[in-house]
Amino acid sequence: MGKVILGISAFYHDSAAALLNDGEIIAAAHEERFTRKKHDPSFPKHAVEFCLKYGGFDISEIDIVIFYDKPLLKFERLLETYYNFAPKGVRSFISAIPVWLKEKLFLRKLLNDELSKLGKISKEKPLLLFSEHHLSHSASAFYPSPFPEAAVLTVDGVGEWATASISHGTDNNITMLREMKFPHSLGLLYSAFTYFLGFKVNSGEYKLMGLAPYGNSPQAARFKDIILKTLIDVKEDGSVFLNQDYFDYATGLSMVKDSQWAELFGFNRRGAEEELVQCHGDLALAIQEVTEDIVIKMAKTAQKLTGSKNLCMAGGVALNCVANSKLLFEKVFDNIWIQPAAGDAGGALGAAYAAHFMYDGQSRTVNSSVMDMMQGAYLGPEFSELDIKLTARKYKAPHTFYEDFDALCNSTASALADGKVVGWFQGRMEWGPRALGNRSIIADPRDREMQKRLNLKIKFREGFRPFAPSVLYEDASQYFDIETPSPYMLFVANVVKERQIPLPEGYENLSVRDKLYFIRSDIPGVTHLDYSARLQTVHKETNPQYYELIKKFKEKTGYSLVVNTSFNIRGEPIVCTPEDAYRCFMRTDMDCLVIGNFLFDKTAQPPLSEKGNWKDEFVLD
Repeated sequence: MGKVILGISAFYHDSAAALLNDGEIIAAAHEERFTRKKHDPSFPKHAVEFCLKYGGFDISEIDIVIFYDKPLLKFERLLETYYNFAPKGVRSFISAIPVWLKEKLFLRKLLNDELSKLGKISKEKPLLLFSEHHLSHSASAFYPSPFPEAAVLTVDGVGEWATASISHGTDNNITMLREMKFPHSLGLLYSAFTYFLGFKVNSGEYKLMGLAPYGNSPQAARFKDIILKTLIDVKEDGSVFLNQDYFDYATGLSMVKDSQWAELFGFNRRGAEEELVQCHGDLALAIQEVTEDIVIKMAKTAQKLTGSKNLCMAGGVALNCVANSKLLFEKVFDNIWIQPAAGDAGGALGAAYAAHFMYDGQSRTVNSSVMDMMQGAYLGPEFSELDIKLTARKYKAPHTFYEDFDALCNSTASALADGKVVGWFQGRMEWGPRALGNRSIIADPRDREMQKRLNLKIKFREGFRPFAPSVLYEDASQYFDIETPSPYMLFVANVVKERQIPLPEGYENLSVRDKLYFIRSDIPGVTHLDYSARLQTVHKETNPQYYELIKKFKEKTGYSLVVNTSFNIRGEPIVCTPEDAYRCFMRTDMDCLVIGNFLFDKTAQPPLSEKGNWKDEFVLD
């Protein structure tokens, strides 16, 4: 019999907790969803409490608590880096070291103190372990995958020393084969360009990816040449060497040396809310292509080292779904599986898996009757009919209750077909950064104005950002050029040729703003500038409610897909509770809200009474 294991990720960004019982995932959640602080790095008290409560355990009943990285190794890296770069980095050293001396060096005590606040613990139980950062990522990718054996590629900014790793997963074991070490890092390279183009590091990388299609190839090629000749040396095996004369992240207080980059690329660093112009799109395209090339080289090396037909991926760079898709179409591997919480939050789950299989020595069997072991990534809190009623009472919110879920889907599908935007809240909250149909804002993809309306009046975010489709899995090939399932929104695919609308002559000479709203297909709400879409395939086995809704929409419109974006506004974590959902609904131009079997119509709601400006609650991401 396996043990009850709690995995924890914390103190950098995206704190999270995950609970295993005899190797089965019981619960997993991000701390930010409870505290309402985007990328909350603090000890995940609320996430841990949720996991324990959902599993029916007291903290004293947990056999193992495992932290997702090794703080002493990370401290070693900091000291050696400051020593090697001295006398540079004095200001950074002075700001970083006191925090380590006060807290992070004594992480065992800090974790024990936090755990003891949740209940009685003893010296014997729970046993406290520490995993290595990239082992946690590797474990999160391999163990819940559908493969008995696989190559494992992890790529991120930096863990302790490693910035990327290649390992081989076989049965219940992971063997580390290669590591790339700090300060040379593909993740930090991509974050440096995120910073230079005016987006927030560790938050805005997906915006950089979304900006890339606005680039024009000839200018992007020139920028790409500069990057490869001046900033980075890429080896054939995918390892990289970054020219530290141009970067500041190792010992400084920013990512790059702004003046040198401005001279290199011919324009200054973009301000956070400054208008996007063509050179920004060109540079985004250049670094995106560089990243894709490196990921493919790394994957080829992983295949060569392992001889495997299967690849598992994790680490923040594995959230770059465009690079993932380029790798998929290269057919280096027959099968690719990516951890839906590929970033640091997923390290909590990976650490727990590493403790179960590698520390405790439990055997591993792959269940071929299910897609994978992630349960669709629906691993968070769920709420009862009473919880929804209490929220409605608190806000005196008129609503319609449907005894029959089929009738609710019919009414919601009609609202979507009429051009209404719907907040859709069902079942357990998603694990990972993507909304997958349980905490989603959904709309009609045929609507020509939908992207503009969703960005500006509902999400309150930059107009250039695309939206994803959720499509019935069996119908995906009718809309997109893809053959593989994409349940976690981690691949992109082009809209099929017969649905595309050609762009006008001279289109490439238009400004970024003017390129935005051309109609490119018969599903314009989910078609990006380059005819691509970051799609989610919806499977009846993992989300029957969402599947039934889209099926009803198909019956009414002939289209078996909807626009799906996360249920939140810019700078806000995805909603967790019915109250979070109702407040977000009332603060935006959403037309309807569905929570469980309850439907709220905006026109019937009383004004939301709030003190101050609610927009001040959230820091723009």
